[in-house]
Amino acid sequence: MPMHRRCTGGDDLRALLSFKALINGDQEGALSSWLHGSVPLNIGSLRNLEVLALENNQLLEASWEKDWDLLASLANCTQLFALALSSKRFRGPFPPSIANLSSIEMMYLEGNSIHGEISPDIAKLKKLTNFQIGGNLLTGTIPKTIGELHDLQVLELFGNNIQGLIPSTIGNLTRLSRLVLSHNNLMGSIPTSFEWLDRMASLDLSHNQLRGTIPTQLVSLTSLTKKLDLSHNFLHGQIPFEIGSLINLVQLDFSNNKLSGEIPSPLGKCTELASLDLQNNILTGRIPLSLGGLKGIQEVDLSGNNLTGQVPTFFDSLPFLVYMNLSCNNLDGPIPVSGVFSNASRIFLVGNQVCGGIPELHLPHCTLKSSDGKKHTPRRGLLIICTVFGALSILVMLFLYLYGMCRCSKRQQGEGLQPLSEDNHWQVSFLDLQRATNHFSPDSLVGTGSFGAVYRATLHNREVAIKVLNLLQQGAEGSFLRECHALRSTRHRNLVKIITVCTSVDHQGNDFKALVYEFMPNGDLDSWLHTSQVMEGEAPRMLTMVQRVNTALDVAQALDYLHNRGQSPIVHCDMKPSNVLLDNDMVAHVGDFGLSRFVDKMMNSSSTEDPNAGRSAGIRGSIGYIAPEYGMGGEVSVDGDVYSYGVMLLEMFTGKSPTDGMFQGDHTLRFYVASNYPDRVTEIVDPALLQAEQCSGITKRIPGYKGA
Repeated sequence: MPMHRRCTGGDDLRALLSFKALINGDQEGALSSWLHGSVPLNIGSLRNLEVLALENNQLLEASWEKDWDLLASLANCTQLFALALSSKRFRGPFPPSIANLSSIEMMYLEGNSIHGEISPDIAKLKKLTNFQIGGNLLTGTIPKTIGELHDLQVLELFGNNIQGLIPSTIGNLTRLSRLVLSHNNLMGSIPTSFEWLDRMASLDLSHNQLRGTIPTQLVSLTSLTKKLDLSHNFLHGQIPFEIGSLINLVQLDFSNNKLSGEIPSPLGKCTELASLDLQNNILTGRIPLSLGGLKGIQEVDLSGNNLTGQVPTFFDSLPFLVYMNLSCNNLDGPIPVSGVFSNASRIFLVGNQVCGGIPELHLPHCTLKSSDGKKHTPRRGLLIICTVFGALSILVMLFLYLYGMCRCSKRQQGEGLQPLSEDNHWQVSFLDLQRATNHFSPDSLVGTGSFGAVYRATLHNREVAIKVLNLLQQGAEGSFLRECHALRSTRHRNLVKIITVCTSVDHQGNDFKALVYEFMPNGDLDSWLHTSQVMEGEAPRMLTMVQRVNTALDVAQALDYLHNRGQSPIVHCDMKPSNVLLDNDMVAHVGDFGLSRFVDKMMNSSSTEDPNAGRSAGIRGSIGYIAPEYGMGGEVSVDGDVYSYGVMLLEMFTGKSPTDGMFQGDHTLRFYVASNYPDRVTEIVDPALLQAEQCSGITKRIPGYKGA
């Protein structure tokens, strides 16, 4: 801290001696430190004091609110321009008396245990140029009045518990050169008013809960020369092409967001970049060749995206590149052997389809194309073979187990009909459901089916799913009755729980029927198997091998219960991934019993409760999953569910839907698997499954190479 002013005068000398006289307990006379305990208030007598620096002092402290009275006493020090209390020994609420230090220019309070909120009165410190209070316990919001500190050059609030929005008034701080708001709980979007911060060289907003897109105004700030860190937020959309304006930036970190689209080619104009981190986003396309212009780059991390194409050869000619992580993408082709690629400890490629490279990378030999244009694939790794065969072995055992259970002639007796649930005292009306869904707003809609629509809502402080029947649709009322009957007769951890039903009239006097279920926050299995259903801006969903096996087991247990554990077997009649719902712990629950049937214990005739329940005529299952015998008028049986379950297992481990366009005529999903099993099993297994297994244990960063 510059001491460009001198403290003189007899009054100051006498005050200083008086201040020193207060020190006691130094019986040895060593006086190794001037001060201990609380800061004496006499310090306020030093009227010409310019700098008070108590940082890293191991004896001074302010443990109680009254100890902060020293700040009130400093109001008499009209020449004080620098206050440094970064000692880890100052705690208590943020003192409002700070606002009385009208002459203060630099304030350093980092690394203490100061709590409470930053007072809006901070705006009274008109001369303040540096305000650094990171690493404390502050809460509340950033006051809008902070935008009145027009001389402010450095603002650091990192490592607190500050919430709320980043005030747009920060855009008024046109002299700001460094802004650090990282490691808080800030929400909302990045203010576009940042475009006025044309002197800002370093910006860190990482580790918050910011949403929205990256403003083009922000990446157009040519003053950003040191650092731009927006990592660990929820930002979405594309990286703006204006990123090429940051030609003098040294460190760029947009990692761990939900950014999509391609890496913009103008990024190659940022020729001063030393560190580039875009890992764990949803970026697609090829790595742009323009990145070859980053001649000073030292670290590149593009892992955990959906990048495709080959690894560009220009990386091996970048002279300062010492760390590169391209893991867990969809890259293919040969890997160079020189430059950064010559050191296996500095290049990370797992979770791609690359080949070649130095022997230490343990990559397969590259595939050559023959004259007929077909690839001659080398032998795959033993690990992949074991993984796939293990999965398919479990698949076969599950199928045989369920099929065998369906053939058991002896069945355990159930407990008879159960009430809908322990919550069956809930009485809900049409108006209750209308209010809970905001008048059945499209914003509450989570899905539609053959007989109605499903809405997300909150009832009795509990999140629920409400299935509203379209009674104009033929068969809807029968579906409602069958689902009520099936679900009130069953209770199992792997069946969707029905909470209550509503049979009423709507506001126009028309019949109204709805079922209220427990809500499943992770959606259905179908959306996890087929990532094309993921909404824009969401991270891609991926199920690991263990998760798929656990899901298959959950569904098998649910079907075993339906088929074998009740008074009468219940046939679901529409087993498919979209009817398997996943709760918060990824436990599977079978739902949608609108087509279910009761059959007698011997499965030779229909249940007396429903004379037509055992016939397949009129069955409206899902194409691709329906047992072939149903199409020929065969009786409904548990064997039909087992067939559908088998198709679903094949879909889970191949990633192919039975209705995929590649399946025509006799070329079905069953035929596709049978014709490739076991010799070419690695060619039919879901590529996402192998990638998930490889990426699940990868260390994304090597600490020694992480940039500051």
